[in-house]
Amino acid sequence: MTAQGRRTGRDESEEERADRMWGELLQEVRVTQMGVQILFGFLLTVVFTAKYDRLTDTDQTIYIVTVVLGAAATGALIGPVSLHRLVAGRRIKPQAVEWASKMTFVGLFLLLGTMSGSLLLILRVATHDWFVPLLVAGVVVWYVLWWFLLPLWARHRAEE
Repeated sequence: MTAQGRRTGRDESEEERADRMWGELLQEVRVTQMGVQILFGFLLTVVFTAKYDRLTDTDQTIYIVTVVLGAAATGALIGPVSLHRLVAGRRIKPQAVEWASKMTFVGLFLLLGTMSGSLLLILRVATHDWFVPLLVAGVVVWYVLWWFLLPLWARHRAEE
C-alpha cells in the first residue's frame, strides 16, 4: 500500500500531532491511574489487619512483592504528568509524548503484576486449593490477550 493509501485524513503538523497524542495519552493514563491507585490503597491497608499476622511466610512475601509492584506501577503511571510539567514549554513535546508513552507501557506491565499478585494472594487466602495458580495464570493470559496481544495484532493488521 502506498503512503497516500495509508493517510488518515488528518492534516496536522508534528506539533499538532504531538498535542493530540498527548491529550489522548493523558485520557488513557487517567483511567489506569485511578485503578492502580485504588488497588494500591487497598493493598496498603492489608498489613494493618489482624489477619495479616496469620498469613504464611509465602503469602506475606506475595503481599510484599505485590505492594512494591503497585508502588512501581503508580510511579510509572503518574510519571507522564511529572514529565509534562517539567518539560512544558521546552519545545520537545513530540519526544515527551514518546517518553510518556513508554512510561505508560511499563506502568501497564507493572499493573499486570500488581493485579496478578493481588489475585494470587486473595485466592490463596480464600481457598488453599491446588488450582489457584491455574486460575491466576488464566487471568494473566486474559489480561495479556486484551491489553497487549489484541492491540499488537490490530496494529500489525493496520500496517499491512
